Amino acid sequence: MANNVAGLLCYIFGFITGIIFLVIEPYKNDKFVRFHAFQSIFFSVAVFAIYMIWGFVFTSLLFMTGMWSIMLGLFWIIRLACFAAWIFLMFKAYNNEQFKLPVIGDIAAKQAGA
Repeated sequence: MANNVAGLLCYIFGFITGIIFLVIEPYKNDKFVRFHAFQSIFFSVAVFAIYMIWGFVFTSLLFMTGMWSIMLGLFWIIRLACFAAWIFLMFKAYNNEQFKLPVIGDIAAKQAGA
């Protein structure tokens, strides 16, 4: 399998495929695939944390203010932004580009040795 396809597949199921590509040969030694695997893992964890925090904030504000329609709209905007970022990262990996997300990308590059 080509490196660009392996980089794309790192993002398909988030941290699960990221971990898989960090373990299997020959991709665990390829810096390009390792970078995308680490970035996929960190991106998945960040999105999960955002959803958890948003759930807490949404639930708290829902019972306190009753502004559920605004909060629900913001929730869908956040979900759409995360989905668009996920698609964008897969597109960049498929085009053999090592696009770094602002904070996550530097950490992933450091972990991958790139």
